[in-house]
Amino acid sequence: MKRAPHLPPQHSSSINPRSKHVSSKTTTAEAPHLERQLSNRHIQLIAIGGAIGTGLFMGSGKTISAAGPSVIFVYMIIGFMLFFVMRAMGELLLSNLHYKSFSDFAADLLGPWAGFFTGWTYWFCWVITGIADVIAIAAYSEELWPGVPLWIPGIATVIILLVLNLATVRAFGETEFWFALIKIIAIAALIIVGLFMIFSGFQSDAGPATFTNLWSHGGFFPNEFMGFVAGFQIAVFAFVGIELVGTTAAEAKDPEKNLPKAINSIPIRVLLFYVGALIILMSVTPWTQFQAGQSPFIAMFSLAGLGAAATVVNLVVLSSAMSSANSGIYSTSRMVYGLAQEGDAPSVFNRLSRRKVPQNALFLSCILLLSGVILMYAGSDIGKAFDMVTTVAAVCFVFVWSIILASYLKFRTRRPHLHEASKFKMPGGIPMVWLVFAFFAFVLWALTTQPDTLLALLVTPLWFVMLGVAWFIIRKRPSHLTRYAEFQRDLAGEQVAAEERAAGREKALRES
Repeated sequence: MKRAPHLPPQHSSSINPRSKHVSSKTTTAEAPHLERQLSNRHIQLIAIGGAIGTGLFMGSGKTISAAGPSVIFVYMIIGFMLFFVMRAMGELLLSNLHYKSFSDFAADLLGPWAGFFTGWTYWFCWVITGIADVIAIAAYSEELWPGVPLWIPGIATVIILLVLNLATVRAFGETEFWFALIKIIAIAALIIVGLFMIFSGFQSDAGPATFTNLWSHGGFFPNEFMGFVAGFQIAVFAFVGIELVGTTAAEAKDPEKNLPKAINSIPIRVLLFYVGALIILMSVTPWTQFQAGQSPFIAMFSLAGLGAAATVVNLVVLSSAMSSANSGIYSTSRMVYGLAQEGDAPSVFNRLSRRKVPQNALFLSCILLLSGVILMYAGSDIGKAFDMVTTVAAVCFVFVWSIILASYLKFRTRRPHLHEASKFKMPGGIPMVWLVFAFFAFVLWALTTQPDTLLALLVTPLWFVMLGVAWFIIRKRPSHLTRYAEFQRDLAGEQVAAEERAAGREKALRES
């Protein structure tokens, strides 16, 4: 197959999340392709939306009740560690413009097995996360409309998101932009109202609203070290989707400019949206008043006597879950489409609609999300169902994040010249990678300390056994070997172009 000429990112419209080439004019005429329609504001808000998930709105009640005020440090530590994962991902994606997601650079640097395992595991991660979001949406719908059958909001959510995603990718970007904006406004309103309550001397049955509530009920570590450890279990899930910006690379305008901006803003988001909100919540109400399964956001507005505002926040929490499910449908459909492009998924998913959307892959994702409705009726406790699926998702996301770091280590070994030429180097380099690996080991250990999360942790390896069997079957298929060879040729061509650009920059610096 003739390799297409290199195109600069702002003109490379014929790219999919795991595509192996930029299409030539002939290829463009033969089949539709994904287009770069996501602007800077879309990428920025998608990144924020990925960082603020259902885990913050729905799961923070359980996290606070388990860890107390030390939950502030839990979120800070997780955010700090994941920032380096995102920086490693950013350096790798920008080192070769033919990398359109982390499964691409995993396949190139670690081998085709890594691309297969990463692509399908990331797909599985978002299916599980989407199921958790459907469960959360049903739970909050019952709060707003008591007595509503749980299957109605579950099915309605899937249908709405399917319709939104069947339109152009720009429509997805616009939808996610507004979903993320709603989250930002809600958290900003909570912080402003909470500060007013604190400085105005607000009193409730639990006592006065004051910053001293953070340490006057047993200190910052009231449940000692194991309580602090327990906080990591659900808090990790709050951050899933933070890497979503990496899957938008194929449909982002000017990724060399927009991806670094989105990734570098992660620490500020974590401090403001997670740490800031939690400090306010536990200052207005002592941490001892929070319970698992209840949203602290809704509780605070209700406490303030803002009944209407509490209802609005309930709707915001609902939209947050919708946003997460929307991101999940987007990312799973693009990943399945890319897997089909390589021959790692059935060819029926290797098709785009006239609107340049992988509609068959979208249908698959939405059908699987409906299993969340079944799961709700399989047990009597929605909270337990939510905890189970979120733990499985968290473990699988840790695997994906680990593959990103392992790819970075291999990149530093095999292509040190590209690392030296990079304008977006990962801070801390190789030592920081091993520190983050140690943190991931700690998180997995933390999941073994509670019976519910331990069960989910023990079930998760079954997924990797299934993947191993599937990989053993397809790894030597001629179609798979041919497409991987094409992938390698295209990457080699782009690598030459990247090295020429780096040499040109160095020459210009010497001359100046």
